[in-house]
This record gives sequence, C-alpha cells and structure tokens, in this order.
Amino acid sequence: MDSTRQNKIAKLIQKELAVILLEDGIPIYDCMITVTQTKVSPDLSLARSYLSIFNAENNEKVMETLKKNLKDIRYRLARKVKNQLRIIPKLDFFIDDSLDYVENIENLLKS
Repeated sequence: MDSTRQNKIAKLIQKELAVILLEDGIPIYDCMITVTQTKVSPDLSLARSYLSIFNAENNEKVMETLKKNLKDIRYRLARKVKNQLRIIPKLDFFIDDSLDYVENIENLLKS
C-alpha cells in the first residue's frame, strides 16, 4: 500500500516526465511516448515509470535511447521539480504492454 506522499510524488514525476518526453526534445525516432504509470519506492529514492510507445518500429531501440539519455532526463526533471522535492529519485523505465494485452484479448473474443 502506497502512502499519500508516495502517490503525490509519483503523480508529480509522471506529469513532468510526460512534459519532458513530449516537449523537451529527447531524440526519439518518430514515435509517441505516454507515461502510463509511475510508482515511487517507500524511501522516495527510486521512481519506476511505465511507458506506452506508439508508432515505433522497434520498442527496444526506443527504450535503449531513453536509457542512454537517462542522466539528461533526470537533470531536466530535477530542474522542473526542484521546489517540490529535495532529492530527485533515480529513474527506471519499463515498457507498459497492457494495451497490447487488452487488444489481444479483444481479438481473441471476436474470433
């Protein structure tokens, strides 16, 4: 069970990461990335963000690019939330494949 503080920080990080990935020009190959969920560890030192990647030929290549730019993304996040957080959590990205799972179930039900 997450605390209220964890939930507030998770929502803040999710919102700011979405802005960073959308507007701040991280070099990603013609795809749209949505931050679907963010979870923060109880000690607030780690933030796990789940990303949905649309219109990408290779999701792994996009994740590789994001992980190469992790320091830059964390720096940009720190500049945006410096007044709300004292310590910026370490970021970790995962592919959120729940939409693919739902689509697969719908296709199975139709057939």
